[in-house]
This record gives sequence, structure tokens and C-alpha cells, in this order.
Amino acid sequence: MLKLFRKYGSVLRFMGMFLGSYFVFSMFYNAYLKFFRSEKYFPDFITHLVGVQSETIIDAFGYDGAVLPHKTELSMKLFVNDYYLARIVEGCNSISIIILFTAFILSFFGKPRPSLLYIFAGSVIIYAMNVLRIALLAIGLYELPQYTSFLHSIMFPLIIYGTVFILWLIWVRNYSKVRKS
Repeated sequence: MLKLFRKYGSVLRFMGMFLGSYFVFSMFYNAYLKFFRSEKYFPDFITHLVGVQSETIIDAFGYDGAVLPHKTELSMKLFVNDYYLARIVEGCNSISIIILFTAFILSFFGKPRPSLLYIFAGSVIIYAMNVLRIALLAIGLYELPQYTSFLHSIMFPLIIYGTVFILWLIWVRNYSKVRKS
């Protein structure tokens, strides 16, 4: 048994760190969602902020964007030129994806300072890409409603998960201690 732990120790460390950090961060995030709901920043501060920032980007592209709290569910209604197109729910705020990204980076933790800076920079990139993708999806749904399924089911996830995958590759190839050993 000890021989197996030695042989697969790095895999077990990776899995333990990944699952452990993912679990801990997810618990903190779920506590945030449970205890920090407010009427002012509906449905929660981060989702509300993503909605407002998406509206700003839609406006910057020359459209009239708007977000309003949904009356019957925990989401923000997203409008382009007064046309209701989508809901921004908690799952659209990129925090779950940032948690996944962070858990992976911690699993391949290198030197503390570069690792923490990479987690911070990667989280900012993921968040920004998410806001941009929501705005572009809304404009795409407005301009090309016949491609709604393709845009939401394929392009929308491809942008955010593609970004995360590229950031992971950069980390493993250039910064993690695994590469240096």
C-alpha cells in the first residue's frame, strides 16, 4: 500500500488539493449567497455587478442596454434596445468558474508570490471575459435570433471555458513547480 502512495503520490496530492480547495471555496461562496442577499443589489452583489457592467458594454457597442431585477426569480433581466433577451442568474457571474480555476492553480502551486498573482490576474481575466461574453451574447441574440441555440449552447460556454483552459495551459507550461522539477 505504501508503495502505491509513493508511486501515485503526486496524483493524490493534486486530487486532494484540487478537491479540497474547490470544496472550501465553494462552501464560502454558498455561504456568501445564503447570507449576503440584498434588495439593493439583487439577487446578490456580484451577479448584480455583472449585469450592470454587461449593460455598460452593450451601451458602448452602440445599443441601448438595460438590466432590471426579475420580479419572480433570483435573476436580472437583460434587455437590448428595450427587447428582453436573457436572464443573468447567479451561475452567470463567473464565480464558480473562478473557483474551479483557482483550485486547479493551487493544485499545481509553484512559488507563493507568482502563484497568488497568477490566481488574481487569471480571476480578473475570467471575470472580464465573462462580462464581455454576456454583452456579446445579448447583442448576438438581438441581431441573430435564429442562432440563439448555437450562441447560448456552444459559443457562450466556449468563450469562458476556452479562456480558463488557455490560462491553465499557460500556468502549467510556464509557472508551476511541476515544470521546474
